[in-house]
Amino acid sequence: MQEEIILSTSKKQELADITDKVNGIIKKSKVKNGICSVFAAHATAAIIINENYDPNICLDLLDALNKLIPAGVWRHDRIDGNADAHIKSAILGPSETIPIKNGELDLGRWQSCMFVELDGPRSNRKIIVTILGDKD
Repeated sequence: MQEEIILSTSKKQELADITDKVNGIIKKSKVKNGICSVFAAHATAAIIINENYDPNICLDLLDALNKLIPAGVWRHDRIDGNADAHIKSAILGPSETIPIKNGELDLGRWQSCMFVELDGPRSNRKIIVTILGDKD
């Protein structure tokens, strides 16, 4: 089964917890055990697994990325000024594959599935969720 999540972001950079949305798609699929692929269909966004209990970890991650990959110093910036977003998304990656157990993502205690916006705010960000597995 494959389904899309469409979301809008409100900041230049932000992390959005999409765990509940992905679990909703898994529930709809009726898959009990298998795998779930979550893919961001954008060159300036990423999908990661990280903690969301303390919102400071999300801010710390963005701060670290900004220190490692500054804005405004890359050749691509002459075109549209977002080369840092492209580099950050390439490092983080566009997707995660997560096990499904008992009809939901089999994440660790503090883990969440996160959409990482690196060139917002944007509307209509597309995330493709693909579910494979056993229904019994």
